[in-house]
Amino acid sequence: MPEPVPMRLDVNDLRAFYASPLGLVTHRFVARAIEGFLGSVSGLRILGLGYVTPYLGSVHYIAERTLAFMPATQGVVNWPATGRSITALADPTMMPLPEAAVDRVILVHALEGVESPSELLADVWRVLTPGGRMILVVPNRTGVWARRDATPFGHGQPYSRSQLGRLMRDTLFSPEGWAETLYMPPVRSRLMLQTAGTWEWLGTSLSLPFAGLHVIDATKQLYRPVTVRQVRKVRARIPSPILVPAGQPG
Repeated sequence: MPEPVPMRLDVNDLRAFYASPLGLVTHRFVARAIEGFLGSVSGLRILGLGYVTPYLGSVHYIAERTLAFMPATQGVVNWPATGRSITALADPTMMPLPEAAVDRVILVHALEGVESPSELLADVWRVLTPGGRMILVVPNRTGVWARRDATPFGHGQPYSRSQLGRLMRDTLFSPEGWAETLYMPPVRSRLMLQTAGTWEWLGTSLSLPFAGLHVIDATKQLYRPVTVRQVRKVRARIPSPILVPAGQPG
């Protein structure tokens, strides 16, 4: 049985977190991990799902088109501050987009807050173009950030690496890149914030297991893998000859 999913944070809580000193440090490390997988977005259509606007600033003016869908349970804010807003309320399991509408989907504060993660990823698969990619940011089940509700990553359902692997396999995504980030403890002390870079360098260099977040780059598979079963060959049985006693008609 899946664990119950606590109520999502309100959009105002999320906005306040990213405006705080801890949120600014969080943004720096998570944005670096996302951009490392995203690459060039020139001419691409980008969709952000969840609360992704803090991570769209570097791509919004380069991509062909950028959209940001926020769940109704979270609420929505207009973004960017100037010009036409690209945000909208949407059910993340039934997005108002046709099939193969976008080239990249970035999910932050999304997967851990839905009741049916498989339905969410199935709809992401639907709206992605063939060969399109998904960048997924999810709290690490074994990390400290998932155990403290003082940050947005302490709300909802965290995941282990094996759980995410099974979920993506079941929804036809193939992980191409995997990173961990947020090795510093989620505390707001000035000393901890000042040494955040050192924590990140040590955790990444030593591949320590207690990172706060998984960041995964996954490709949409077009066909479900089929297990090929070996067919056992059966030798045809040659019927034994019928022996007729000598002197009797055949």
